[in-house]
Amino acid sequence: MKNLGYLLLAVGFIASAYVASLDPQVIIWAYFVPAIAVGVVGLILVKRSQKHSSQNSEVLDTNRDVLTQSLDRVVENLSDLKQRKVEIPTYEMRFEIDRLFRDDLRSFVDARESMIHLYGLQSYADVMSAFAAGERYINRIWSASTDGYQDEVLNYVDKADKQFIQAQAKLREVMQANPAASTALG
Repeated sequence: MKNLGYLLLAVGFIASAYVASLDPQVIIWAYFVPAIAVGVVGLILVKRSQKHSSQNSEVLDTNRDVLTQSLDRVVENLSDLKQRKVEIPTYEMRFEIDRLFRDDLRSFVDARESMIHLYGLQSYADVMSAFAAGERYINRIWSASTDGYQDEVLNYVDKADKQFIQAQAKLREVMQANPAASTALG
């Protein structure tokens, strides 16, 4: 279903672009509208397929575990980095950031939409607000390291640590308030 949707989306886009390019002055609506309609049908199929797979109870259970484990590792690594931040040369901090956080941040972000299905939109917003602030601070550390701003690197390690601890606390609070969220959906 998903592959068919992508195929229809591509065919609709290419066909409508072709029809639009036939004459620079006039669009032949009798061909253009059906081509766009094929693309819209493809988009609808893709979205339905994504929605169905994102609400699968196995995916939700797996993503719940990914969310907690990756956020726990980020907090743990930040705590460790906070202890060692003065020892790490400023220009080397960006490599340490990449080594410690890249995979866990990506894993969390890839699984984040499951929070909506498990705990609701408000809970998602509460957790993601703190997470996004922490992620911005991590990015700021990386940029400051590249530019050689030692004070800024040291300062933002502490700020990122506070934000991720807050995100972790919010996620735990949400999970405790909804312990059977994934089994209720399955």
